[in-house]
Amino acid sequence: MKKIIIPFFCAVLFSASATAQQTATSASAKTETVKSKLSPKEVIDNYMKALGGKDKLQAIKTTVIENTLTIPGLPSEVTMITKKMGNKFRSEQSVMGQKMIQLFDGEKGYFDQMGNKKEIPADKIAELKKSKVIDALAYEPADYTSVTVEKLDGKEYNVLNSNKGKFYFDTATGLLYKSSATEGSAVVKSYMTVDGIKFPQEIEAEGNGQKITIKTTKVILNDGVTDADFK
Repeated sequence: MKKIIIPFFCAVLFSASATAQQTATSASAKTETVKSKLSPKEVIDNYMKALGGKDKLQAIKTTVIENTLTIPGLPSEVTMITKKMGNKFRSEQSVMGQKMIQLFDGEKGYFDQMGNKKEIPADKIAELKKSKVIDALAYEPADYTSVTVEKLDGKEYNVLNSNKGKFYFDTATGLLYKSSATEGSAVVKSYMTVDGIKFPQEIEAEGNGQKITIKTTKVILNDGVTDADFK
């Protein structure tokens, strides 16, 4: 059976700390760019508020998120369960009898597919150490060189720009719409609300030559995660 490796960007795609370089917007989307009146801090503050408020986000110590992934060419969906605590995460994917694990224990990590184990590249470790249970909390205004307003297919977005990537926020809602980085790009098609906090419900992602639709089916906050999960 052909090996199936879920791209690493699935674990870090929406993290503001993702090590990446800016990539161009899809040629199919017409883009117009002007300087925004907002500062990076204002864009980030609006995002926190749109998600449910910074205090609520900081009160989340652990998450368990269940997803289904649809990948062209696979006869069945991939199921994925991701647990996070602090900067630690463990993601288990299952498809067609195969099991894949991505794990980071706060210091080091690995990918494991049916016993084929590979360490997370050293150039990713420093950034992963900065990650948060809620990715939005990793955004730091000082990391961004500018804020522009871009139109994608006639709709306006505030865009945080840096050498780590581009992050598009809906000017009307404040929510993150698109992330573009070397690992790939992703578009949030919809959000769901759990305990007053918004989480992406459906994402269309592309990276490493693969296109994936990620649907969130369950979110558990502050329960179901212990240090043993990251051993």
